[in-house]
Amino acid sequence: MNDHINIIQLLRKRLLLIAVFIGANFAAISQDRMIDQIVAVVGSNIILKSDIERSYREIMARGQAEEGDMKCQILEHLLTEKLLMAEAELDTTIEAMTPGQLNQELSNHMQHLVKSLGSERAVEAYFHKPIAQLRASFEEELRNAYLTGEMQKRIIKDVRVTPAEVRYSYRNMASKDIPVIPEQVEYAQISFYPQITLEEENKIKDRLREFKKRVEEGDNFTKLAVMYSEDPGSAPNGGEIGYMTRANLDPAYAAAAFNLRELKISNVVKSDFGYHIIQQIGRRGDEVNTRHILLKPHPSAEARQKALSSLDSLVNFIQKGDLKFDEAAFNFSSDKESRNNGGLAINTLTGASKWALDELPPDISRELATLQVGQLSKPFQTTDEKERVVFKVIKLISRTKEHKANVQEDYQALHDELMQQKRETAISDFIAKQQSKTYIHIDETYQNCNFKYTGWQK
Repeated sequence: MNDHINIIQLLRKRLLLIAVFIGANFAAISQDRMIDQIVAVVGSNIILKSDIERSYREIMARGQAEEGDMKCQILEHLLTEKLLMAEAELDTTIEAMTPGQLNQELSNHMQHLVKSLGSERAVEAYFHKPIAQLRASFEEELRNAYLTGEMQKRIIKDVRVTPAEVRYSYRNMASKDIPVIPEQVEYAQISFYPQITLEEENKIKDRLREFKKRVEEGDNFTKLAVMYSEDPGSAPNGGEIGYMTRANLDPAYAAAAFNLRELKISNVVKSDFGYHIIQQIGRRGDEVNTRHILLKPHPSAEARQKALSSLDSLVNFIQKGDLKFDEAAFNFSSDKESRNNGGLAINTLTGASKWALDELPPDISRELATLQVGQLSKPFQTTDEKERVVFKVIKLISRTKEHKANVQEDYQALHDELMQQKRETAISDFIAKQQSKTYIHIDETYQNCNFKYTGWQK
């Protein structure tokens, strides 16, 4: 009871401060602007209406709206976040997000918004704030989301599922509860990259050397990165990528970045992404902050035709039976990830070789739609995850039609489903425990929300 009285007193003090602030600044607030209000209190933390409205606008901008009352869902997310964060802050083994991680997440976050709305100017117009203010407001959200995620990991770290549990769960499922496995495919690939001419490489390197000279003579690195860098993630930020460890960087880039003194500029560096000049702008322990200008060499029309012809010849050998597909992939494919598996493509989302149709890259999906099991596609041009031109031929290994899961064919799917259920139960139990010992108040305007977790209303 004393704890509750202390919390209420704290809340009254906060409300008084807010009232004083509003009164002192009311003349500066435009008449059409809604005054913020507290919609929920969790322990000593408050949730404002503006928190919900901002999240709602962001979700709508990113096209991630779900069924149901989105604002109620956002409120429950914030309520849950406050509970988990309070516990995370007491756990001394949970470390906060590093500046490098925050910078990277923030860049990804802003890129997604810019891509969704079309431009930075459109983002500013949509949120009625300049980009710099938006980045600052998103920083706290990302830090909170990271701590919440780390706390959830702690809650579920000891959750296990045994084969016996999978079989028992499956035997006791009602027919209507047996999960439906969507159509899935397995495929293998052989990849050829067109050769980049020495002339093209020298042209790119000469241009980067010119940029380096201009900066050393007084030009602005940030401005040049915005104007010329072909890295869409960092170019809008003047080429800055934030604090990173060696493990987060391409090995060649990392070697150059960690050997630079502050504000010095590297010679031209070649990585899997292209060619860079790098400026070191901060060092902290095993992390370095850099900005860079990236230029990508582009293969000539002749080089593309040569790669296509070479791949076409290899396909002919395979189809005539002179060479097996997996041997050809192992000996000739340029794709490092799949060639040691005989070309078998691994689904990075699941770590398995099976792909649901909506998990496939669009170009691969189009080609597979025309193939029977065992058939090869014709060679086709596409781009890889680093946006480099590549020619591929793919082989359909298997196609499994949509069906109700069974233990023999779908053990992993059933295992994962049961694991997810047990993890959700562990988190639900933890939240119920925290709810029972935490002061929680929700404004009456949200009293009719259909929350996932019971126990918010007391």
